Amino acid sequence: MAKKSKDARIQVIMECTEHKASGMPGTSRYVTTKNKKNTPERLELKKYNRVLKRVTVHKEIK
Repeated sequence: MAKKSKDARIQVIMECTEHKASGMPGTSRYVTTKNKKNTPERLELKKYNRVLKRVTVHKEIK
């Protein structure tokens, strides 16, 4: 069965800000979930970037 669409938890895509600014080919993206009632603003988390081989800031994209 499919989930109801009125759930507060939604899937969001996180993209690396440093990788995007560097101009290197490829992207570093993660998929995660968040509760849109508790955190209505965009997420900003530190995640590992495999291309740059270090932990960088990833922001939620739409």
